[in-house]
Amino acid sequence: MTDVTVFSGALLVVSLVGLAAVLSNRLGDWFPVPAPALFLVCAAAASDVWPALGGVPVTLVERVVTVALVVILFDGGMQIGWRRFRENARAIAWIGVAGTLVTAAALALAAHALFGLDWRIALLLGTALSPTDPAVVFSVLGRRQIGGRSGVLLQGESGANDPVGIALLVVLLGTTSLGGDAIGSVLGEFAVQIVVGAVLGLAGGLGLLWFMRRVPLPTSGLYSLRVLMSVLAIYAATTLAHGSGFLAVLVAGIVIGGQRAPYRAEIARFHSALANLGEIVAFVLLGLTIQVTGSHGVAVGGAWFIGLGLAVLLALVIRPLLVGALTWRIRLSRGERLFVLWTGLKGAVPILLGTFILRAEVPDARRAYEIIFVVVAFSVIVQGSAVPALARRLGVPLETVNLRPWTMNTRFEEEPDSLHRFTVAAGSAADGSSVAELPSDDLWVSVIIRRGRLVTVSADTLLHSGDEVVVLAERAALPQVAALFSSESTGPQPVS
Repeated sequence: MTDVTVFSGALLVVSLVGLAAVLSNRLGDWFPVPAPALFLVCAAAASDVWPALGGVPVTLVERVVTVALVVILFDGGMQIGWRRFRENARAIAWIGVAGTLVTAAALALAAHALFGLDWRIALLLGTALSPTDPAVVFSVLGRRQIGGRSGVLLQGESGANDPVGIALLVVLLGTTSLGGDAIGSVLGEFAVQIVVGAVLGLAGGLGLLWFMRRVPLPTSGLYSLRVLMSVLAIYAATTLAHGSGFLAVLVAGIVIGGQRAPYRAEIARFHSALANLGEIVAFVLLGLTIQVTGSHGVAVGGAWFIGLGLAVLLALVIRPLLVGALTWRIRLSRGERLFVLWTGLKGAVPILLGTFILRAEVPDARRAYEIIFVVVAFSVIVQGSAVPALARRLGVPLETVNLRPWTMNTRFEEEPDSLHRFTVAAGSAADGSSVAELPSDDLWVSVIIRRGRLVTVSADTLLHSGDEVVVLAERAALPQVAALFSSESTGPQPVS
């Protein structure tokens, strides 16, 4: 066969596998099986059947997953947005930082005391398994989104504890002893990484927002690519400055999320698609690097036994007790609190941190990597599959979000300062009022969308909670206009 034929055959296989991975996300509509679980199990099985697939270099895995995680964190930051983060900043920071530290410490203690692992590898293992990944939760929920404050906390916790866990592991790998002086050095370097990452992320996000608004490009497709390249540059520059590049891109995404910018909707969709692809790639690579059966399988070194033990302890003891204590002062209903504690699922970040441990060539690194595989597999398959039923049992509100593949766009050469979009909040002044009864002379209702359909606008048209309304109003009158449609916790959304 010619090189072209071989390449075309390989490309056909890869594209069909990728298409199957994309379609597998539909399973969440029918079965409580997270799509990442399929990627993980199928890739592990494939590497056992065709051992050549398991020859992926660890260096390549680390670099690919690093880029994927940068995109995932930036997209997560944009979904949170500055307004939602500001309202929950203290709770997110507390559970994200303190929750990560206590989880890492408790897992390390369990790995050492119960399973006899050396203190160094136990600390590295506990740190690698401390971050959470609600993307797994959202994949199994399909088109259902978590309502209330618990959804914001889950998303915010994952965004915060990913960079914290990564920074802590990087610092631990750089130290060779665990004495009192070493602990002080670890904490100091960890603090530097977090502070530098937060500061440069804020500066980078503000700079990128200015860049997006003020520097036009010749074609619309370049706007999303510009943001992607800028995000990668923020990560790289922060890492070179000895800060947490992952925290920097998360903060940059939060700063940009929900802000007005040219082609904002297209940019958000582009990065959301890349984040979904990154999640698929990360789980597939983890599966390919693990041998389940054979002379070097995970059962040989006791990885199954240790991994399952740590996974059960983490799900039923460590997170409910320790992280539960940290969330005690956070305003949540009992059902929401239990749901948040159960859904601290593991995902792409432990994969990346496992490759860090392998690359450092510390003693027992391969065994630790296999244990990470078992814990992540248990978390995704067992815990993830129980999420929808648990949400219903605990009374956590699940909102079905219908996709809207059709759009009605109007493009402007300049930013439309007077055009604003609101969602009518239940109990607001606009809820139940007609357009003519809105107590303001400073607005003009131009578009009403109800359950995905356009509504004819007239003076007698009644507004209902959940309606999306596009209005014309001068910026000076925006606070008064926003108060008509919004409750205290909602506000105007950018028109894109």
